Amino acid sequence: MDLNIGQAIFLALLQGVTELFPISSLGHTVIFPALFGWGNIEVGTACGGKSCFLPFITALHLGTSLALLLYFWRDWLQVGRTMVNSIKAGEVRKGTEEWVSWLIIIGCIPAGLLGLTLEDPLKNLFASPLLTSAFLVVNGSVLFLGESLRRRSEARYAALSPKEREAHFRPLTSLSWKEALIVGAAQALALIPGFSRSGTSMVAGLGVRLTHEDAARYSFLLGTPIILAAALLEIPQLLGQPPATLLLILIGMVLSGVAAYISTRFLMKYFETGRLDPFAYYCWAAGLITLVLFLTIFQGRA
Repeated sequence: MDLNIGQAIFLALLQGVTELFPISSLGHTVIFPALFGWGNIEVGTACGGKSCFLPFITALHLGTSLALLLYFWRDWLQVGRTMVNSIKAGEVRKGTEEWVSWLIIIGCIPAGLLGLTLEDPLKNLFASPLLTSAFLVVNGSVLFLGESLRRRSEARYAALSPKEREAHFRPLTSLSWKEALIVGAAQALALIPGFSRSGTSMVAGLGVRLTHEDAARYSFLLGTPIILAAALLEIPQLLGQPPATLLLILIGMVLSGVAAYISTRFLMKYFETGRLDPFAYYCWAAGLITLVLFLTIFQGRA
């Protein structure tokens, strides 16, 4: 893996920002190196002749997950405490914060199963920037549809009293295990480059009548265990890289984490009142433009 400092910084900041924004961090980290012709970061002997790109990107994801752990440290501390208490008591009380702990575990099941059973086909998608651009357009449509349905629901209940409207939008603690699996299945789509993990899970959260803020919170909490699990599987492949490359990867992880922390602070404030529409428009524009560029490049090579 022949990684230089410019590439490490660019990809780290790109990953850190796009991981939390619902615009697909994996999609961006597949598209931009392909556009720039950065084939030098693809293969290394330390990875057994296979691509070192995915382990590197997973390392950057680990940096963002550590930022999420730092930002939501109170939530995770509560998750740990309540889970231990519920195990000791031998019961789980729905509608409480300890139930949220189990909702996180349940919501991670679909992505975990899909990642294990379809590992090789999913990895092959990283070699297709053209397909990734197309999925980015689809991701924009998912965001737009989710927000449109949400607005229609709001309009339907506009005539209700403030108390009735507030009752319509549910807190995270009220989710059932089936609804947690639905949100988790939506998150699993993000294993495909071009689909946003936060975007698809937020749309699913809005679909089960969570507020924007609770949908964002659940989405961000769901992502951390999946990223940590992927890191355990992928990052050891980088251990045979030269010390200089490992230093660049470490710098990338730190930068990615800092960018993710800043993005999380912004987005948690934004989703108190903000919408998904702007991100849908961006995905459409970015996906269509890069799709045309890749088609032009491939035609030129032919």
